Order: sequence, then C-alpha cells, then structure tokens
Amino acid sequence: MTLQQLRYAISVANNKSMNKAAEELFISQPSLSSGIKELEEEIGLDLFLRSNKGVVITPEGEEFLAYARQMLEIYRLVEDRYIEKKGLKKKFSVSMQHYTFAVEAFMNVARDYGMEEYEFAIHETKTFEVIENVKKQKSEIGILYLNEFNQKALNKVFRENQLVFTELFDCGIYVYLAKSNPLASKLIINFEDLEDYPCLSFDQGNYNSFYFAEEVLSTYDYKQIIKANDRATLLNLMVGLNAYTLCSGIICEELNGDGYAAIPLNTADTMTIGYIRKKNMPLSRLGKKYIEELKKYESKVMS
Repeated sequence: MTLQQLRYAISVANNKSMNKAAEELFISQPSLSSGIKELEEEIGLDLFLRSNKGVVITPEGEEFLAYARQMLEIYRLVEDRYIEKKGLKKKFSVSMQHYTFAVEAFMNVARDYGMEEYEFAIHETKTFEVIENVKKQKSEIGILYLNEFNQKALNKVFRENQLVFTELFDCGIYVYLAKSNPLASKLIINFEDLEDYPCLSFDQGNYNSFYFAEEVLSTYDYKQIIKANDRATLLNLMVGLNAYTLCSGIICEELNGDGYAAIPLNTADTMTIGYIRKKNMPLSRLGKKYIEELKKYESKVMS
C-alpha cells in the first residue's frame, strides 16, 4: 500500500467518478483503475462499486477511506512541518446535538488554549451527522444522549461504525420555555398542561427517525409540533408562540440569556448525556480537556 494509492482512492471517492478523478490526478483512467484494483486486492476489500453512472463507495470503503484520510493528513502535517517548515495550526473539532452547555464547554477550552496555536471547529447539527462526523474523523468527539427508548438502536449504529459511547451524566426531563409562558410559574409540569402549547423539535432531515430525535419522548402524540433547524430559531419561537421543548435542565444564561426557564416534567423517564469517539482512537490533549469541562456540568444537573 502506498500514499499514491491512498490519494487515488480518496480522489475517486470525492469525485464519485474514475474519469473525473483521473483528470484531477493528471493520469490516465486505465492507470487509475489499475492502481485502485491493486489496492483492493492487497487489502482484500472492494472499496467501490462501479457502474455506467459512476462509482459508489462500499460500507467497507467508507471505513477504509476514513483511515486513509487520516494517514494523508498526518503525512501532510509532517511534510509541512519538517520539509516545508510551515507552522500549521493543530486542529480540534467536536460535533454535538443542540446543547448550549456543550458549546459553553467548547468555549472554555478555546479560551484556555488560545486560537493562535489551534484551529477550532464546532458542529451543532443533526444526530446522524454527529455520528458521521466522528465516524469519518471530521470531529474527534460527538455529544449526544441515550435513553431507554433509543439506546438499543443507537448502540447498534455505534458498533457498526466502530464508535464507542461513554456516559457523562444522567438527567431528568425538563420543559424548556420562555419565562413569559404561563407555565413558567409552575413547580412541575404535566403532559396535560402542555396540550395548548406548540412542542418544538429539531428537524433531522432525511434521517427523521424517532431514534434520531434530539428530544426525549419523541413518540408521544403531541397535538401541536413545530420543527426547526437551529437553536436561535427555537428560542424565538418560545417567545413568540409560547412554545416549548424538552431538555436536560442544564441552563446556560451566559449564552441563551435569562429569559428562559426549565421546569421539571412529571415523568419517570431520564436521559444519559455522553460522548462518542472512534474505537481504539485515544483522545487528544484538547479532547481530554473538553471532556473534563463537560463533566463539570454534572453538578448543574437539576435534582
């Protein structure tokens, strides 16, 4: 296996076409096909399925290419630092469901380590994309939750993608709403209390399965429901429509402001906040620091 073969495979994957990849690499299409075939024979896997419409990456190919990209990135860093003598920044990236506390923890790490030495990236996104980003090592860490309903399905997805879930802390279920909402004065909220108010949910796009929902109790038959794509929009809807969403109860007023409240929902259900990482991939120094910051929020979980 050579670095050149890895470049060939990555170019084919990016272009989804042998012809386009050959043009990009400035080699003939037969030479490219031969190089890919030799690589597949050496590793004993089919990386691509060929057809008249182009190429499709196999599941085995997806996993192999994730490692191939890492190898080329490491080689590029070594080459830039020790041959080209470029002072490239180190990278640290995380993906997460829409958790304000996870953003705040990320900010604390960025402040401590500074942005002159590191290139930081944060992806607050859909559940499927959190998993994909960690699987493909676009992010080192992914923050999401498990509960009694989704854990069997998601643990299967984690195993199939060589990912490991580690628990951070358990939370009760809270109703998150604007303080102007009539329910904000209650000490505890029942499902019946919520019937006259819209429930807010993060849209999961093409992977809109109940198991990928960011909100617990996703199978409940809500009379009114509104889907949105980002946290700022949800906060606006809470104020403008007296809407609500379900959450962990961890409030970050520094980021969301003090105009919102988390009221306990009268249910025995709970959620486990945790993180996923690539199996057998040790956490970086910043990865460990980020997890330390996240663990601090256990003391802020409402009882």
